[in-house]
Amino acid sequence: MSLSEEQAAALSAETVVVAAGRPPRARDEPVNPPLVLSSTYFGTGPLGDGDRGYGRYSNPTWDPFEEALGQLEGAGLPGLLYASGLAAVSSALSLVPAGGVLVMPSHSYAGSLVMATELAEKGFLELRTVDIADTDAVLAQLAPADGHPASMLWLESPTNPMLGVADIRALTAAAHDAGAVVVTDNTFSTPLVQQPLALGSDVVLHSVTKYLSGHSDVVLGALVTSNAGLRAALLHHRTIHGGIAGPFEAWLALRGLRTLALRVERSQASAAVLAERLSTHPRVGSIRFPGLPSDPGHERAKSQMKGFGSVLCIEMAPVVGASGSLSGADAADRMIRALKLWLPATSLGGVESLIERRRRHTAEPVSVPDNLVRLSVGIENVEDLWADLEQALASLGR
Repeated sequence: MSLSEEQAAALSAETVVVAAGRPPRARDEPVNPPLVLSSTYFGTGPLGDGDRGYGRYSNPTWDPFEEALGQLEGAGLPGLLYASGLAAVSSALSLVPAGGVLVMPSHSYAGSLVMATELAEKGFLELRTVDIADTDAVLAQLAPADGHPASMLWLESPTNPMLGVADIRALTAAAHDAGAVVVTDNTFSTPLVQQPLALGSDVVLHSVTKYLSGHSDVVLGALVTSNAGLRAALLHHRTIHGGIAGPFEAWLALRGLRTLALRVERSQASAAVLAERLSTHPRVGSIRFPGLPSDPGHERAKSQMKGFGSVLCIEMAPVVGASGSLSGADAADRMIRALKLWLPATSLGGVESLIERRRRHTAEPVSVPDNLVRLSVGIENVEDLWADLEQALASLGR
C-alpha cells in the first residue's frame, strides 16, 4: 500500500484519510484500489499465514480500508472490518471470558447494551452498568472490595445519546490495574477528534456506517488494536462467526473515508453554532453538547478531544397555551414533524442532518428522557439548518 507506518505517523490525519490505502506507485497502476468480487482464491498447497484461501478469511478489498483505519487510530496494525457495527460489538465482547465481569456505561448505544444484557441473562458474563462520567462510581465497579474485578471495561465517550464524557486516561489505567481489557466505542468522535489507543484503550470500535463512510449508504463495523494477540483473537472470531464485510461495502466505505476530514470540520463547526443558539431558545428545556462551557463534560472533553463532535441533544420543554398543552415528548414529536430540511431518521454521521426522539426506540434505556431529541449535524449550510429548526420550534406556538 502507499503509506508505511512511519510515513503515516509523520503526516496529519487530514492527509492520511486521503493518502492511506492506495495502490503501489507503479506504471499503469490505478489511483484507487479495485473492487474484488471472489469467494475463493487459487491455491494448490497447504494454507499458510500469507494465503487468502477463502472469501470468509480475506478479501483484497478489505485491506486498504483496514490499513487506513489502523493508521488513523495510531494502531501500528491494520484494523478489522465487520459486516456491521454490532458484528464488531459481538467480536469485542467475545474477549470477555466465560463468567467474567463487564463494566459498561448505562447510556451506551442501545444495541451494545441489549447484546451485553442478553449475554448476562444467559449466564455468559456478569454485567455492571454505571454512569461513565462518574469516575468514582466506575472505579468502584472495576474492583469492588467484596466482589470480582472486571474482565472488561467498555467505554463510550461521548455516550450515545446522553453525551456523557468519560475520563478515559484515568479509567483505562484503573481497568488495567484490575486486569481488565478496555474497549472504547469511538464512533461519535472518529479518530480525527479522539484517539482512544493513545489514551490507554486496548481496542477501539467504530460503527463504520456513521462518520467513517459518511453517506448513509453502507452498514459496516470495525475494530482496531495495537495488541497482536487481541487482534488475532478478534480475527479468529470474525472468521469463525462469519461477520465479514461485503467487498462492495468496503470499497464504498474507503471512498467515503477520503472526505472525512472535510465533513468533520464542517459538521463540528455547525454543531457548535446550533448548540449555542438552541441553548437559549425558550422551547428548549435543556441541552447536551460538550462544546458548551456550561456542559458538565466540557473541560474533560477539551483535555482529550480535538473538537467536540457533531452530535447534540436537546430536551424539549412542555408547551402550555390557550389552545392546549403538550408534554415535552409530544412537543418533540410535533417539532420534528414540522421540519422541512432536517431528516427524521435514526443513525448519524452522514452528510445530511438527521434528527429523532430517541425514546421512540423500545430498546432505549428508560433513563433516557422521553423528551430527548438527538441531532446529528450534517454538512448543509448552517443558516439553512437553523432556519428550519427555528420555524419548527415556532410552530409549537407561543
